[in-house]
Amino acid sequence: MTRRGFIIAIASFIASIFRGVGKSMGALIESPDLAVCKKIHTQGEVVIETTCCPPNRKKIVDFVFETPSRIRVRPAVQHMTVEHIEKYKEATRRMKALDKDDPRSFAQQANVHYAYCDDAYSEMGLPQMPLEVHKSWLFFPFHRWYLYFHEKILRSLIEDDDFVLPFWNYDDPSSMTLPSIFDEINSPLYDQLRNQDLCGSTKLINFRSYRDDPQPQLTDTEIIQNNLRVMRLQMVTNSKTTQQFFGGKYIVDRPRPNHTPGSLEMFPHNIVHSWVGSKSTPKGEDMGSFHTAARDPIFYVHHTNIDRLWGVWKDINCKNKDPDELEFLEASFLFYDEKAQLTRVTIKDCLNTSALGYRYDNVPIPWLDLDKTCAPTFINRRGSNNLRKVIFPLVLKSMESITIRRRMNNRSEVEKESREEVAIIDDIELDYEESVMFDVYINPSDADIRTDMSNFCSSFMNVPNGGRSIIDVKTRFVVGLTDLLDGIQADNDEYIVITLVPRKGNIKIGGLFIDFLDRHNF
Repeated sequence: MTRRGFIIAIASFIASIFRGVGKSMGALIESPDLAVCKKIHTQGEVVIETTCCPPNRKKIVDFVFETPSRIRVRPAVQHMTVEHIEKYKEATRRMKALDKDDPRSFAQQANVHYAYCDDAYSEMGLPQMPLEVHKSWLFFPFHRWYLYFHEKILRSLIEDDDFVLPFWNYDDPSSMTLPSIFDEINSPLYDQLRNQDLCGSTKLINFRSYRDDPQPQLTDTEIIQNNLRVMRLQMVTNSKTTQQFFGGKYIVDRPRPNHTPGSLEMFPHNIVHSWVGSKSTPKGEDMGSFHTAARDPIFYVHHTNIDRLWGVWKDINCKNKDPDELEFLEASFLFYDEKAQLTRVTIKDCLNTSALGYRYDNVPIPWLDLDKTCAPTFINRRGSNNLRKVIFPLVLKSMESITIRRRMNNRSEVEKESREEVAIIDDIELDYEESVMFDVYINPSDADIRTDMSNFCSSFMNVPNGGRSIIDVKTRFVVGLTDLLDGIQADNDEYIVITLVPRKGNIKIGGLFIDFLDRHNF
């Protein structure tokens, strides 16, 4: 038995003993078997390979830490030197020039994302159950490893041990437009399938909207202020607990796929994907659909920023911690390294970026102290029995307001610090091959994109998949209430009104209830 097999066997044995006692332990998520990678047939105007499966080289080695000679610093795109930009272009050009069957090639690198997020892989021993790295606690660590190996391949192709990927910090007003280095038509960093409204312009990405939104247009000042408020909302208000930030636990051998996306994955992650994708393709390819997103070089600097924000979340509050469950720490993935060697990695080995040899340059975080510099107005329409009764399941075709009785009101500061009050929108059904979006508000008099941000809880947004075959999938969406209730002076209220506003696509909601989440426990 291999060392890894021994660890998994012991972990499963321990889990069987302690299941149901204290913190529950489930089966471990094992890296997929490449030999049974499924072909995916995607129809539409965009040409997609019939298979996204990588070359199947049977020899697999376990990841071993290198001793970093230094900690490399990933810079913001706008702070890159001319020399760094040229090296980035050359490394990408060489990656694109590799044979498409070379696992280090740009085509194969793009297929890594395609395979892991579009049902090409199944859970080990469960061929009917797709392995999905979005909408759960796998999201952050999978993409960190993905970027780590992508960067190492680029570095090796230009034989420059100092090379690092940059990050696109669109959470800062100075960087809310498409970075100009990706907008040169003859550059290897260019992708034709992009939202042309963003190309060669100063048009801002709007976190409250999507690329073809018919909602009223906002001024640049309004967009910037809304974007900053969304960032604070997602990084602070909706991230008080580990579960809110990371998303739900990935449970192996469950009756159906379990989807509970984390706060940052939903916004700004999903909305940036949507905005950058083309308006002229069926699903917003490239960036606007997960099966093609990594074909656009901007995908990687989008995700370095998401990776940076993971670290920011831990830095802004010492109580913000990574999950410590065994089934999280020992979950594993497979990637090809810069020598085309198939390598098995575990989540526990990517939690310290210094151990991986990199960190992010320090840049301003203008959304962090936003509540100290702004005193917004708010609306508090208290819960009322005059609202018509809403029956679930609910097909969300128009704005719906639901009065909910809270389980506990007027909570102490100690109670608020230890447990977060949340609204859970449960058993959401939608077509995962389509863009879907709806907004959530608390106690508004009415609600649309111009409603004051003090009443805005968050938005749910689905980025389309390419060829999903699983039908019986339901999603849970969690929004934090504690700060919002304090902000609109409603913490003493026994009833509150949750308003759901459909923005795009067809949505069916199974239920809505209030619960409390511990800061760290899942």
